[in-house]
Amino acid sequence: MLKKLLTGLLCLSLSYTHAETIKTDVLVIGGSASGTAAALQCARSKVKTILVESGSWLGGEMTSGGMCVLDGNRNLPSGIWGEFRKHIRDFYKKTPGFDTTVNAVLRFEPYTGAAILRKMTDTVKNLTLKMNTPWMAVKKNGTGWEVTITEHGKTNTIKTQVLIDATGTGDVAAKAGAQFSTGFDSRKDTGEQLAPEEAIPVIQDITWCAVLKDYGAGTDHTIAKPVGYDPAQYDCLKGKDLLKMVLGGRLPNNKFMIKWSECANSYKATPELLSPENREQYYKEIRLRVLGLIYYLQTAGNLKNFAPTDEFGTADGLPPIPYMREYRRAKGQIRMVLDDVLSPYNRSSKLYRTSIAVGDASPGQHYVDKRGPQTPYPPFPAYSIPLGTVVLKDLPNLLVTEKALSTTHLVNASTFYPSVQMVLGQGAGTVAAFCAFYKTTTQHLNVRAIQGEVLDFKGYLMPFSDVSLADPNFRAIQQVSATGMLHGIPQVNGKTAAILFKPDTTVSTAEVEPVIKEIYTRAFLWFNKVKPGEQFTLGNLLSFISEITLSEPKPLQAKIEKDWQATYKFKEPFDVNHPLTRREFAVLTNKYLNPFARTVDLSGKLIN
Repeated sequence: MLKKLLTGLLCLSLSYTHAETIKTDVLVIGGSASGTAAALQCARSKVKTILVESGSWLGGEMTSGGMCVLDGNRNLPSGIWGEFRKHIRDFYKKTPGFDTTVNAVLRFEPYTGAAILRKMTDTVKNLTLKMNTPWMAVKKNGTGWEVTITEHGKTNTIKTQVLIDATGTGDVAAKAGAQFSTGFDSRKDTGEQLAPEEAIPVIQDITWCAVLKDYGAGTDHTIAKPVGYDPAQYDCLKGKDLLKMVLGGRLPNNKFMIKWSECANSYKATPELLSPENREQYYKEIRLRVLGLIYYLQTAGNLKNFAPTDEFGTADGLPPIPYMREYRRAKGQIRMVLDDVLSPYNRSSKLYRTSIAVGDASPGQHYVDKRGPQTPYPPFPAYSIPLGTVVLKDLPNLLVTEKALSTTHLVNASTFYPSVQMVLGQGAGTVAAFCAFYKTTTQHLNVRAIQGEVLDFKGYLMPFSDVSLADPNFRAIQQVSATGMLHGIPQVNGKTAAILFKPDTTVSTAEVEPVIKEIYTRAFLWFNKVKPGEQFTLGNLLSFISEITLSEPKPLQAKIEKDWQATYKFKEPFDVNHPLTRREFAVLTNKYLNPFARTVDLSGKLIN
């Protein structure tokens, strides 16, 4: 008996000996689109970063979930998302039929997307990947966090200053004690006119994508009949051109993504079904239904030459995870509501001033549950995502992305798209890096410093699709517009609306006066004295710069006249009576007045 006890104690001692405690500045849990981008940004911002992913691929739903046709953010190639998109286009540029148009819908094979992300992470210092590594527990540790992981059969602990939950389910934040909301919010809760009068406990469907390959006419790759197969489950597909539907999801190299609604491969989702206790069993049931769909296509549709690829490495050939549109939304320091998208400049809060990311995906509305109403969205504009949505309330140094982002149901219908999430992830990474680098917490954030880092790494703050990163005035236009001096202009195209800067149109006094007065205390006196006309002229701006900076008017004018074309490359001749274009106003205002330097809080309010 004593010998057995000593042996047991020795084994226990050895297990403790081999357990590791690892320290890092930032820990990202979840190698999703947002998680990978967040980890990349943190590492590029020179803070020590660890990315923990339970699977073997990076990219989350757009790779491991097979959701590899991306049409969101096509006109907003912000930062890491733009970099990823360029890598995809470069990889396939010699592939017959691949659309290399700059803003084409992005289509790629899941394995290729994952491989490109892995290559991007492998080229960055300060980043450690821990793949095939599940996490088990999370707890507060002073101002930081402590997470338990299982790695190579061992239980290790990671101590981190900042933690990012980039899982699709928000499980880390939930374990840490975050509060959540779910389903349709009520109008009285959010103030959104398009929200239902009362809350509705319905969330968007879950889809288990499939990626099929055409193995050639005349071949037979019919899979084994799935357990419980019932062709009646797919009656909604009767009479439809199944081949045309398959071909509509074309990917490179004769592969096709299947992401259909109705009775095909989209299914009812509820918080109960997606809970950690029920999720695994529900996923098994869904996978069988998707296999049934494939079998139906091969038999009832006579598409025997189409069958799952082997790229996922799963026993059934299906992606290892589903495409989840919605689950639960965390309560953050700020909640983004629909009016922040539709009318950002006409609100008491000015959340666009705190932007760390941009999006333009059309809102999805997928409800097997008939209680889910179809929302009559107006043409949906591109938008900015405010910083406070990733910062959890009452849980310092814990950030969220993916479906846990602090939005309403109506906003989540756009922000959940992988291409939007990749942009958001980079923004969240800048927030985490700020806290780690300055050894502070999310209770003491400097919005402008964080936004400056986003711009340093080629990210967008404002969703202008007509001023590209290659524009020499991109940063000036982004910074001045982020103060609200110049507003984005919507251009409706069907169900969407691009947001344009229109750099060559002239500036009206009515547009710039309110924010100028808000930022500069002496502006009231200047406007009363000068009384500028309807169009704000170069002479007006020179006079105002002289007033605010106490510069002598003549040397100031001589300096700007000298730089007008030599430095700034402005098209029009120098003329003090010339009505300023929006480009000219942004460049000169940014240079001489620097309104972006004015500190704002998480609501966008100026801090004196």
